[in-house]
Amino acid sequence: MGLCVESSGSGPDLALLHGWGMNAAVWDDLAALLAKTFRVHCVDLPGCGASPACVPYTLDALADVLAAVLPQRLVVCGWSLGGQLALDWALRAPARVDRLVLIATTPRFVRDTGWESGIDAAVLDGFAHGLVRDYRGTLQRFLALQAQSDVDARTVLRRLRGQILMRSEPDIAALEAGLRILKETDLRDKLSRIPQPALILHGAHDTIVPLAAGQYLQRALPRATLEVLAGAAHAPFVARPQRAAQCITEFCGER
Repeated sequence: MGLCVESSGSGPDLALLHGWGMNAAVWDDLAALLAKTFRVHCVDLPGCGASPACVPYTLDALADVLAAVLPQRLVVCGWSLGGQLALDWALRAPARVDRLVLIATTPRFVRDTGWESGIDAAVLDGFAHGLVRDYRGTLQRFLALQAQSDVDARTVLRRLRGQILMRSEPDIAALEAGLRILKETDLRDKLSRIPQPALILHGAHDTIVPLAAGQYLQRALPRATLEVLAGAAHAPFVARPQRAAQCITEFCGER
């Protein structure tokens, strides 16, 4: 299937994978900065923006779709759900993924026995029910939740709203399937098998994916570095694009 991929800049290939309910426009500010150093590929994931949905809609299927359209060797940067997708792709195709950048990423989104670094499953269920009744209202609530607790929350929310509205509305079935991925995925037992160097970028005030989840990733991944962005919440690259770009550029320059 064909995905909508916007490429810019020159240098090592770097793919940007957005989170649930979003589209590639959310990367605009960061991509412009990274394009000074990298060949940046901003992807509309299946069912989002200008990309058609895929069936089945699972992490493995999404990784296969990405593998079919993106360069053979690249750095993969994923945010939230996109971060879980990046981890899955690194597991499935280690020869393709050179390095990982994981922004506001967690191995498990929902709180569970022995895992307190997640959100209540009822929150995701609420979004699923809301999609059917009021898609736009549900998405607006999700955007507000992402900006919540950021010291620049109003600015972040305004940017998120403006960027998301630039693209076509997502496929509702794809959104529902994405919520199932968020609810069911648990990558904790697989993290030790991911050999790639990983940079974890996490907002200190993230209320969707607590900082403790990023700290867990740092401990569980064999070659991980954690960078905490002070004052930022779930969208630290929107709140602090220059700092995020600096961290990514420096990390990818290490050998």
